[in-house]
Amino acid sequence: MSAETVTVRVIGAGRAGRSFAKAIDDLVDWDVIDMRGRGVAIDDAAADVDLVLIATPDTVVADVAAAIRPGGAVVAHVAGSLGLDVLAPHDRRAALHPLMSLPDAEIGAERLTGGWFAIAGDPLVADLATALGGRTFEIADDDRALYHAAAAVASNHLVALLGHAQRLGASVGVPADALMALALGSAENALALGPAAALTGPAARGDDATLVAHRDAIGRRAPRELAAYEAMLAEARRLAAMEGDV
Repeated sequence: MSAETVTVRVIGAGRAGRSFAKAIDDLVDWDVIDMRGRGVAIDDAAADVDLVLIATPDTVVADVAAAIRPGGAVVAHVAGSLGLDVLAPHDRRAALHPLMSLPDAEIGAERLTGGWFAIAGDPLVADLATALGGRTFEIADDDRALYHAAAAVASNHLVALLGHAQRLGASVGVPADALMALALGSAENALALGPAAALTGPAARGDDATLVAHRDAIGRRAPRELAAYEAMLAEARRLAAMEGDV
């Protein structure tokens, strides 16, 4: 360990905490001193490290921060929807939200390396993101809830939409893997071209007859899926109308 090593203590031993601990431990000049989970005293957590990283559920971040006696460390959380006010009474505060899903420590550590991070507050968290090979953007406290909503749509709602497609396909014997491959290709097109330019299909070309056939078939064979289909059709039509304007 060199004299320039930045020391980190992780609070929270769940998927996010373990992912960060593993990713940081693989860095040169950064060192995780320990990781404290539920039931372990945290009042002295800021006493002998440079950065305290709170990786607990959002609902308890404020309580965890309040339980830590103020010291010289930067106290940061990794929550997407929370601002810096929840980190009172600490003077050096920061937020470092990984814009990715962290399903377990192994995959999470890989995704943290080179990923995108929403940051705020003390610049030490930007230094950590840079050390991880990541890219950063700043989100103000007043914008955190809307930012997190966008992240939830891109991740959680996308997964829910894939479930919708899988259920429709399963009713007529379409392999789930075939639909997932189609979705992956469409996502790659959206990344390369932008969503509006990447949109294909009957909504994009104004094929109302096919859309009516879709509605009729879903209504007869999978009526519980009709509301989701109608909602996404409205969004596809809205996106089609934007093509050329974005």
